[in-house]
Amino acid sequence: MILRTEHKIYGLVLSLFLSGCNLTQEVSETAELNNVSAQVININKGWQFTKSEQDIKFDTLPTQSWDDVDLPHTPKIEPMVVNDQWQGFSWYKKEIDIPKHWQKKKLIIRFEGAMNAANLWVNGENIASHLGGYLPFVADITDHVEYGKTNHIFVKLDNRDNYITGPKPLELLDFNTYGGLYRGATLHVKNSVFITDEILADEIASGGIFVSYPEITNDKAIVAIQTHIENSEFSAQTIDVVQNLMFEGQLVESTTQTITLDANSQKTVKQTVSVINPKLWHPNNPNLYSLETEIKNQQHSLEKQQTRIGIRSFAFNDKHELLINGEKIFLRGVNRHQEYPHVGYALSPQADYRDAVKIKSAGFDYVRLSHYPHSKDFIKAADELGLVLVDAILGWQYFSPFPEFQEQIVQTCRDMIRRDRNHASIMAWECSLNESWMPPYFTKKLNDAVHSEYPGSYSAGWQTDFDIFFQARQHRLQHYDEPSQPYNVSEYGDWEYYAQNAGLSQDSWADLKSEERTSRQLLSHGEKRLLQQARNIQEAHNDNLKYPAHADGYWVMFDYNRGYADDLESSGVMSLFRLPKYSYYFYQSQRAPEIRSTDYQSGPMVFIASEWTEQSSIPVRVYSNAEEVELWLNGRLVSRNKPTINKLSDELSHPPFEFDLNKFIAGELVAKAYINGVQVAEHTVKTPKTVTQVNLRLDKSGVAPTAGVKDIVFIYAQLKDDAGTTVPLNHEKVVFEVSGDIQFIESTSRTTEQGIAAGLLQMGNDLTDAKIRVSYPAKNITSKWVRILDL
Repeated sequence: MILRTEHKIYGLVLSLFLSGCNLTQEVSETAELNNVSAQVININKGWQFTKSEQDIKFDTLPTQSWDDVDLPHTPKIEPMVVNDQWQGFSWYKKEIDIPKHWQKKKLIIRFEGAMNAANLWVNGENIASHLGGYLPFVADITDHVEYGKTNHIFVKLDNRDNYITGPKPLELLDFNTYGGLYRGATLHVKNSVFITDEILADEIASGGIFVSYPEITNDKAIVAIQTHIENSEFSAQTIDVVQNLMFEGQLVESTTQTITLDANSQKTVKQTVSVINPKLWHPNNPNLYSLETEIKNQQHSLEKQQTRIGIRSFAFNDKHELLINGEKIFLRGVNRHQEYPHVGYALSPQADYRDAVKIKSAGFDYVRLSHYPHSKDFIKAADELGLVLVDAILGWQYFSPFPEFQEQIVQTCRDMIRRDRNHASIMAWECSLNESWMPPYFTKKLNDAVHSEYPGSYSAGWQTDFDIFFQARQHRLQHYDEPSQPYNVSEYGDWEYYAQNAGLSQDSWADLKSEERTSRQLLSHGEKRLLQQARNIQEAHNDNLKYPAHADGYWVMFDYNRGYADDLESSGVMSLFRLPKYSYYFYQSQRAPEIRSTDYQSGPMVFIASEWTEQSSIPVRVYSNAEEVELWLNGRLVSRNKPTINKLSDELSHPPFEFDLNKFIAGELVAKAYINGVQVAEHTVKTPKTVTQVNLRLDKSGVAPTAGVKDIVFIYAQLKDDAGTTVPLNHEKVVFEVSGDIQFIESTSRTTEQGIAAGLLQMGNDLTDAKIRVSYPAKNITSKWVRILDL
């Protein structure tokens, strides 16, 4: 049996995640509430874990050798370069006290990510299984628990290669799939009349709560809400279904419908609310409403769910141009893998949010979630920040004729849509196996799944059988001239420079391309090669703009590990540790200066792409979204330039600026950017001198480190001279030390890239006394102890 699952009540789930409360605390604090209202309880804390390379029968599980862990969890802390990812069997167990007064409740347990084949035991009974590690695993445990007693939960995971779920075996795969209960878990306690789980209901275009928008204009919008409700009582029940639509805490509109449900029956309740002068969702203005859905009888509120929605429309005109709310737009985008160093997929909600902030700050308005469903936390962040998404099922260069495989893929498509359909950010559903040729009968099944689950939405895939055609420019080099359907450049900028359009046998071409011409450049490769990466990207992006695409997606945002290779795939515009390369600032310069937000870096910008040393490039390249830039050297004006326009930049919104300095002169470069004759931005680069200090910086992109939720945060040690200039030394050893309730993940001995050594910290339950310091042995320099809360 394959148990299908769905994520719901997301706002409540995330708030409980952030609270870090355990089951016992929640029960004791809300005993009165438990008698009436449904609730979602965080069960991330207090698990035990063990793993083995060989399978273990349930009745022979060891009684010892279990580690105490909290979720999210990964089976192994991996090295920075993962060339032997752990695969095998993982066991998790937990004791849960079930109060006696829950006997008439419906109990559902949810695991948001369980990699990859999962089995669940409750009190020694194997009650459910699930295939697929990227969508939730949920089970109804109502009839399997003992009330008023301690109950024993066991989960077994198998993350070995699987021919039913695909994709390629790990030794041939272009990314790592990791393992474990790597997302959060919750216990849903419901009444006998309840809002169903979207996937367990197994209702096409129904189940749970489904919000759509049959009419959207600037003057008026219709919000259509379907609520699927089940009555598990042996008698008919009459209830009210109430919808309250809020914006920034103020009630906008509400509606109530009274229904009667027969005994042991289900019903879909359809309601609409009208919104006058709606605040529409757009990448530049991501307005979000809060929809509160409540079911209640005459005596009590039985259940409430909060759904964050954005009123918006995606459509294409007869030229296949994308319209958001009727307004034409080109989406500048990027692909993202959800991997972090060392912990793989085991991210906190805060870590996902920080990734989204970095992507938006880099100048992107669109993300392709390659090549699998990413977490709800990242999608929620995209809703809030204004990132348009394409949601993708798992798939990469693997198609199987086995019926089990094809059924699994189609059902995964349905499950993904049911999980994510209410999110404002999602433009299309990539229910397609990436770079895997699929026969027409199979692509038809996938298309039918998309259109039946979400009527009026768009399918996407790398074959023309789908509504939106995803062509990876980097595998073809040629764009078609007269598209007969909407066209998205799904990947570009990496493979065409790396492998000379070598096709799709990626694992066969490891050393094909010259290191100085490829876009795969680590931070430690230095200025010349980082400039080459940025030039490659500029050329490819400029070329995309000459063709009738509505969006493009650079490959890739962050460096990542590959199952088949012994090195990092380093074509990211940021490193694995989320440090920016020069290409990051190229993209940032392509965003219009008038777009401003307090949630991410925006507005006018200027950046000098140089370390300004004797080895630095002449001329100097400057990225800016201003009209003119002045470059000053040691207080003297070099020149005031307009953008440099040539065949590599003639389609760009904001071409780079180039300044010919003839020769290197040590000192200070200052770039001043102007719009309408007014200076709007400035950037300074100084010739670095000898290292005299080491400074610490904590990544707080959009959200500060959070205690009690197993938050993980990047820490950076910067080698600096007396003037505070980062000295761009590579492969220099620094050593971190921590104190208090924080943990340094993997080795505390790190090496620098461009003068910065990066590590990963796990936050504990109390950060009050958590401190960190760093030493640079080569110069016998040690920083002072610094409180995490003060960084």
